Amino acid sequence: MMGEGQKWKIQDVGRLLKESVKAILHGQFLLRLNIGRYFIHIVYTFFLFGMLIWFSLVVDSTLAKVEKNQAAIKELEIEHANLEFELRTLNRRAALEELLKASGSKVTEPEKPATVLKK
Repeated sequence: MMGEGQKWKIQDVGRLLKESVKAILHGQFLLRLNIGRYFIHIVYTFFLFGMLIWFSLVVDSTLAKVEKNQAAIKELEIEHANLEFELRTLNRRAALEELLKASGSKVTEPEKPATVLKK
């Protein structure tokens, strides 16, 4: 290592980087930095980050489901409105037919399509 009065050289920096990469690959980097006593804190921090990422993914998938369900609800509301319109139209026909019968008219709903007369 370097003494107090000496300057750093490029070779020293290269050697330090080489040793650091080697220590990372061998899994000894934290031990060389003398951080072994904080190991449980580091593991706990990684666990919290993992839980945060997992929770974010769960929330994202839930929001995607909500958007998909809202689109389905809108489609069903449109279909419901169309069916309700058809039902009200049929009720009006039945009410009109009853009014015609009550007034004694012989007019009824046609049973077959109209015939086209040529001139």
